[in-house]
Amino acid sequence: MGTSRWSPADWAAYVASTGSKSAAELFRGSSIHKDLNPKQIKVRESCDSDFNPLSTPIIVAVDETGSMGMLADTLIRHGLGILIEEIYDRKPVTDPHLMCMAFGDAWFDTAPLQVTQFETDIRLVDQLSKFYIEGNGGGNSFESYNLPWYFAATRTRCDAMLKRNKKGYLFTVGDEPPPPMLLARHVQKFLGGGLQEDISTADLLAMTTKSWEVFHIMIEEGCHYRSFPKQTSEAWRKLLGQRAMLLSDHTKLAELIVSTVEVNQGADVARVASSWSGDTALVVRKSLKAMSPVVVAGGRGVTRL
Repeated sequence: MGTSRWSPADWAAYVASTGSKSAAELFRGSSIHKDLNPKQIKVRESCDSDFNPLSTPIIVAVDETGSMGMLADTLIRHGLGILIEEIYDRKPVTDPHLMCMAFGDAWFDTAPLQVTQFETDIRLVDQLSKFYIEGNGGGNSFESYNLPWYFAATRTRCDAMLKRNKKGYLFTVGDEPPPPMLLARHVQKFLGGGLQEDISTADLLAMTTKSWEVFHIMIEEGCHYRSFPKQTSEAWRKLLGQRAMLLSDHTKLAELIVSTVEVNQGADVARVASSWSGDTALVVRKSLKAMSPVVVAGGRGVTRL
């Protein structure tokens, strides 16, 4: 997918038509939609096209359990427009193809992973509106952040990687620690199989990072993070190091993702943070401190705040 181009006019019309709608009106799903069900998906493709000759796949996977249901709401109301338009304007990467995922807890939920196509235009909004905001999760002190990793590593085909040996970007977002393992029985139940035995989250990460630049954003406003900030941040930093970042205001998620891509491509942290206005600059600066100083994998040098 990804054969057309983003239209700011289409996005503005969508925002104007939905501004007064409730979350229940925006998200129509009462169960997982067949179009988003990973058990029905053999592969999601990000392909070069005349409109997007140098495609860059970007995945944003948000926790939809409990207090984190606000993340999908933020994306569908204004985050998508900021994310795509700012990447076009700032050009840290070429021709963004965006996929969104919603995930929950494979131990407790009926729909712990939902997956859109890779898209470049307003059609992504229609797919987002099909998300089933289950809002459950369990009491195990983690969510299934590794399901998006597994899907990205095994169920995507991207021209950026196949033709140009360039990695895509994968962001997970939530307020709980990572699970220790991905269970084969969960992959069988929710993705139709493919994993022969349980795999540690650390080993799955190593497999995923062969093709994807993986980041995690911890939402400080979330109920779990507010109760267990040290436990949560230490678990993610142990796994991802400087690629695990805090975000104090979830409404600035799109700006932080754009900024992270810029920094990973070699831009200066301080310059990127100051490119935003008002409170956004302060929030982004605070979040990007985790990446400073750091020799960025996809960029060209050391950045300092």
